Amino acid sequence: MSASGSVRAAAAAVWRWIRSAPGTYLWLAALGVTTAIQLRLSPEEARIWLGHRSTNLDRLGDDPIRVLIGSAFWTDGGGWLVYAVLFSLVHANAERWLGTLRWLVVVVLAHVGATYLSQGVLLWAIRHDRAPERAAFALDVGVSYGLAGVAAVLAYRVLLPWRALYVLGVLAVCVPPVFLDRTFTDVGHAGAALIGFACYPLTRGRDRGWNPTTRWRAFLTSRRVRRRLGG
Repeated sequence: MSASGSVRAAAAAVWRWIRSAPGTYLWLAALGVTTAIQLRLSPEEARIWLGHRSTNLDRLGDDPIRVLIGSAFWTDGGGWLVYAVLFSLVHANAERWLGTLRWLVVVVLAHVGATYLSQGVLLWAIRHDRAPERAAFALDVGVSYGLAGVAAVLAYRVLLPWRALYVLGVLAVCVPPVFLDRTFTDVGHAGAALIGFACYPLTRGRDRGWNPTTRWRAFLTSRRVRRRLGG
């Protein structure tokens, strides 16, 4: 195959992948736009702009629906390319497996549930003098709660015994910070993962055939075939 043919084939494969997870890549495109807007603002302007879309205690009490939706389309400064990789690895695979509607339900449950859980813990801390009152105005935007929830629900896609290792990996990322750093966002990430695990009913009727060993063997076999053909 010529170089131009290889490029066209690769581009077609990428486009097929994107079309198979429309919700993921529409969301990612929206994040690209908001990231570009954020980069054009000064640090003070960005702080004020994001503050109006933050799911902190103050804004949740004032306009909960607006900030819950708005906060999911802004980031706290992370690079867009990092999110592009994470969305492709986590969200796209989950959407292709569950279907757009079920995937979206997991995202919403994790995002909303973890937000209220983390802010509820923060409210308790403020009322018991474990956190300053100004924490009610802390910036809280981003997509990480939804990402944690979807990463957790993907455990049901993995065959045993690999599923147990996958679950331990998710817990190893989300749980220790709750006890080490003890921030409300750490509580939110752990809560989002637990919500994702609780979404098992949404996975019923879906294929559970992902086996890392089989995939690795197929990858090695394809490499050997290409090497022989090249030789």
